[in-house]
Amino acid sequence: MCAPKPTSRFIFSTLILLLLLGSFITITSSESSKANDDVDDMEGIEELMALDEEDELQEQPPPEGVHHDKPSEAEVLSKAQRIVLELNTDSTKRVIDENEYVLVLGYAPWCARSAELMPRFAEAANSLKDLGSSLLMAKLDAERYPKAATVLGIKGFPTLLLFVNGTSQPYSGGFSSEEIVIWTRKKTGVPVVRISTVAEAIEFIKQHLMFAVGLFQKFEGPDYDEFVEAATSDNEIQFVETSSTEVANVLFPDIKPTDRFVGLVKSEPEKYTTFEDTFKKEKILQFLDHNKFPLVTVLTELNSARVYSSPNKLQVYVFAEADDFKELLEHFQDVARKFRTEIMFVFVDIREDNLAKPFLTLFGLEESDKTLVTAFNYKRGSKYLLQSDLTPKNIEEFCLGLVQSTFSPYYKSQPIPENKDASIQIIVGKTFDDLVLRSPKNILLEVHTPWCMTCETTSKQIEKLAKHFKGLESLVFARIDASANEHPELQVDDYPTLLFYPAGNKSKPIKFSTKSSLKDLAVLINNHIKGSQDHTTKDEL
Repeated sequence: MCAPKPTSRFIFSTLILLLLLGSFITITSSESSKANDDVDDMEGIEELMALDEEDELQEQPPPEGVHHDKPSEAEVLSKAQRIVLELNTDSTKRVIDENEYVLVLGYAPWCARSAELMPRFAEAANSLKDLGSSLLMAKLDAERYPKAATVLGIKGFPTLLLFVNGTSQPYSGGFSSEEIVIWTRKKTGVPVVRISTVAEAIEFIKQHLMFAVGLFQKFEGPDYDEFVEAATSDNEIQFVETSSTEVANVLFPDIKPTDRFVGLVKSEPEKYTTFEDTFKKEKILQFLDHNKFPLVTVLTELNSARVYSSPNKLQVYVFAEADDFKELLEHFQDVARKFRTEIMFVFVDIREDNLAKPFLTLFGLEESDKTLVTAFNYKRGSKYLLQSDLTPKNIEEFCLGLVQSTFSPYYKSQPIPENKDASIQIIVGKTFDDLVLRSPKNILLEVHTPWCMTCETTSKQIEKLAKHFKGLESLVFARIDASANEHPELQVDDYPTLLFYPAGNKSKPIKFSTKSSLKDLAVLINNHIKGSQDHTTKDEL
């Protein structure tokens, strides 16, 4: 038997996990000497401090003739703590023990994802510095300092860990600089930003593309407490509060005078959304989950984790080239408005192989360059494909069928082959019903895949059996490539698999061992077809 390999159904059920794991791998390396660690660490810190000093000197040049002495180690460390501190084996424990809040980025120099994240991490560090945060941002080359990485619990790249008074917790926010700032501020004691003036509100809007705004006459009481609890629990959205109706109207225009209000602001066509439910933490979080995405979300490496973890598990995916999708966007937005609370709409650039191909492979369309509309119901483990023209009417009917569970799931199938005079019938997804389940004959089906190393041996046995039983009209030998064909009644976990479908009962196929000898298989076949009408069995081999 060939070791089990993930089928399309298995790939579908684990796709989210695979995409979230990305390219994380095991840390392997050797550690540099203690002396070199100290020297290199100080050199890195001095470089960072030099950049910081350069900015300050540009703003305020020193008096003529005045020269700066080389800063002491303490001054260097103090200065560097305002940006990103490079950790090593000796400094890691000390830095974490001596600071209340430390956000550590574990990386490897060769890791592409680490390289993408580092500039955002540094940008977040600068933003937090400007906000007066006491959080220390640090990074650790986990390949160069494997012992320190092991102590911290860094097992893949990149890894973000927040240490609060020496105790670590995994990072669970987004990966843009703004999302890193929002998450860390919430976890370090600033879940809600308070705004008192119009000027502050105008400046806040410039810096945030999405936020939740709360208007309260007093910052106290059960409703306000629920708002703050929701802000603390949420990891993605910046919460802002005010007691001024004038300020609130800058943040969220046209708020009517009220003793309490909560709304969501986004930089999307549906920019302002009002919360209209009871003031409970769970209700506020549910409101944000259903409204934080735009009408049609563009899938990227940055937001993929947020999309896959969305509470809306019925999702429509549009695969197209970016220029082609521009012509369809308005139509999809119109449909999305009608199904806003029931379906999440996602656009994927078909040219982005890392994003598009894992999905398209599930449909057997990984080589397609045409615009495709698909859907996934993650609760049911089902996938769907719109095969009619992409008109607004057809798209809406497709979505309605998904919501009402009247649209049939999609199963992969190769083109229907020519089986005339073939000793072994080739079955595909489209012919499984007619040639297997509805056939009045006994069917011995070989289920195989191209990548199965032991399938060839079984195939040769089936060919010999087909030749031996030639002329027996009540028996048909068949095979199906499970990597390219699916059927709801064909659930196979390993390959090759032999299934015998008796003429009188196709609902319960009998599994034959592929380890059986040719003679044993012939005996099994004869035993299962014996007693059928109008047929003759052959002697054993």
